[in-house]
Amino acid sequence: MQNRTSLDNISIVLLDTKTPANIGATARGMMNMGLSRLVLVEPPADSSHEAKKLAAGADSILDQAERFSTLKEAVADYGLVFGTSRHKGRLRKNIRTPREAAQAIIPLLSKNKVAIVFGNEVNGLTRDDLSLCNEIIAIPSSNSFPSLNLSHAVMVMAYELFLASQAHGLPLAKELAPVKIIEDFYQHLQTTLMQIDFLNKNEAERMMFTLRQLFGRSRLSGRDVAVLRGILSAVERAARRDNR
Repeated sequence: MQNRTSLDNISIVLLDTKTPANIGATARGMMNMGLSRLVLVEPPADSSHEAKKLAAGADSILDQAERFSTLKEAVADYGLVFGTSRHKGRLRKNIRTPREAAQAIIPLLSKNKVAIVFGNEVNGLTRDDLSLCNEIIAIPSSNSFPSLNLSHAVMVMAYELFLASQAHGLPLAKELAPVKIIEDFYQHLQTTLMQIDFLNKNEAERMMFTLRQLFGRSRLSGRDVAVLRGILSAVERAARRDNR
C-alpha cells in the first residue's frame, strides 16, 4: 500500500523552467507516482495554458503549486535538499543515483521535509544553486545522448521514490535542521574561518563549496548545528583574546 504521508513530505522544485509544457508534464508524472507537492521558482508566463494541457488531469498539482522568486527562499524550511545534475564536476562528492537517493530519502520522511531540485532545460543548476543542496542526484544515461527532458528526469526520480515508499520496516528518522538554519551556520563558519586566516577571499568560494559537501553528508540536526556554532563562537573569542 502506498505511503501517502511519507510522499507528501517530498517536494519537486523546478527552477527557472523555460517552457510551461514541461511544468504540466512534470505535474502529470508526479501524480502518476503519488507525489503532490510542486514548487516553482521563477516560472515562465503561461498565457496559452500549456501547463494544464500537458498536465492531462493533474490540474490540482498545478493549482496548489507554491511559487518563489529565489531558490534560497523556496528551500528554506526543508531538512534535506537534493539537487539534480548530469555534470558531476571535480568538486562534487555527494552524488547518488535516483535509486540510491530514494532509498536514503524515504526513511527520513516521517520527521523531515525533503526537496528535490531540477534546473532549467538548457543549463540545469548552477554552482550557486547546488551550494544550497545537501547532495546531488545524477541519472545514468547513454554517453551518446545523455541529456534527458526535464519532465522525464522528474519521472525517473518519482518512480524510484514510489518504489522505495513501498518498503517495510524502515528505520526511525532523526529530525534535520532546516536549510535556513544550516545557511546561518555556513555564514558563521565562513566568517570565523576568515577571521582566523584559514580562508582568504580568493579561495573562500571553492573551500566553502567543499565544506558544504562535507557537512551535507553529515545531515545535521538542530542540536548538531547548535554544538558546531558553539565551537565557532569559542574560536572567535579565543581569536579576539590573541589579537589584544
